[in-house]
Amino acid sequence: MPLPDDLRAALADQLRSTAPSSASAQVERLIESYRGTTPTAAPILRDAADVAAYAAYRMPATYAAVRTALDAFRLQSGDWAPQTHLDLGGGTGAATWAVADAWQDAAHRSTVLDWSQPALTLGAALAETAHTAAVRDAEWTRQPLGGTARLPRADLVTVSYVLGELTSTDRESLLAAATEAAAGAVVVVEPGTPEGYRRVLDARDRLIGAGLHVLAPCPHDGPCPVTGDDWCHFAARVQRTALHRQVKGASLPYEDEKFSYVAAARFPADPAPARVVRHPQIRKGLVLLDLCERPPGLERTTVSKRHGAAYRAARDTEWGDTWPPDDPPAA
Repeated sequence: MPLPDDLRAALADQLRSTAPSSASAQVERLIESYRGTTPTAAPILRDAADVAAYAAYRMPATYAAVRTALDAFRLQSGDWAPQTHLDLGGGTGAATWAVADAWQDAAHRSTVLDWSQPALTLGAALAETAHTAAVRDAEWTRQPLGGTARLPRADLVTVSYVLGELTSTDRESLLAAATEAAAGAVVVVEPGTPEGYRRVLDARDRLIGAGLHVLAPCPHDGPCPVTGDDWCHFAARVQRTALHRQVKGASLPYEDEKFSYVAAARFPADPAPARVVRHPQIRKGLVLLDLCERPPGLERTTVSKRHGAAYRAARDTEWGDTWPPDDPPAA
C-alpha cells in the first residue's frame, strides 16, 4: 500500500528538520501507547515532538490500514460515495487522505476532529500541498472526544486508532455519537492486537444494535465465530519512507501493519459470501483457504486443480480477500 506521492512529499518537507535520533524516544513511547491496554488521561500526542515522531512512524501505517479497510468496504458498497466525511480522532489526517484516495472521482468535504492541537496543526500543514481538494480544504477542529457533545452529521464517519486512548465511558460515548452522526456508514479501525480486536468487536455490536449492517470484513451480522484466544485481524504492507527507516533503525523498505476493523452501513448493500481470514496455504495442486462465511462460522476450504478457474483464483487470493472473487481468472 504505497503512500500517495503528494503525502509522501509533504511528510518529507514538513519533517525535514526532524532528527531521527531525537525522535527515537518519542517513537518508543508511542509504540508502548498503541500496544498498551491502559487508556491515558491526556492525549498521546502531547507536543510538536510527539506529533513529528507519530507522523514519521505511525501515519504511513495508519493510512495503509484505513485505506485497505476502505477498499474492502467499497467492494460491497456499490456506487455509494460520501459527500461529507467526519474523521474522529484524526490527528494528522491519515484517514482523511485515505478517504480522498478511495473516492478520487467523488467530491466530498472532510472535517477532522481531535483533541491534540499540535497534531491538527501538522495535519493542516501537510494538507496544504495535497493534490485533492478534499484534503486541501479539510477543516481541522480541536474538540475533546467522548463526553456528551454532539458531532456534526456526515455521510461517512471514520474512527481510526483512537478508541484505545479513551476510557471505557468515553469510548462508549464516542461510538454512540459517531453512530448517530453517520448518515451513511461508519468505519472503525484499531491495531491488530487482541485488545484492538476486542474494541472493534464492541464497536461492531454497537453498530449492529443501532440498525447498521456490516459490509466488511464480516460476511454477516451474526455473532463473531472467532472465539477463545484467537482474534480477527488483517495486514497491510506499508512502504517505509527514508525517515521512517531511520527512526526505527530498519533496513527493509516495508513493514506489515496488522489491524482490525469493521465497516457498517445504513444503506442497502450485501456483504461478501465469505472472507479469507488467514494466509492461504499453497500446496502442490492445492490451496487451503480459511474462511469466515455465512451462516456465522469458520470453515477451511480446499481448492484443487480440478476446480479449474477457482483454483487459479485461489492461488492469487490473499489474506483479507473475499471469496469467491468477483472476477475469477478466465479458463
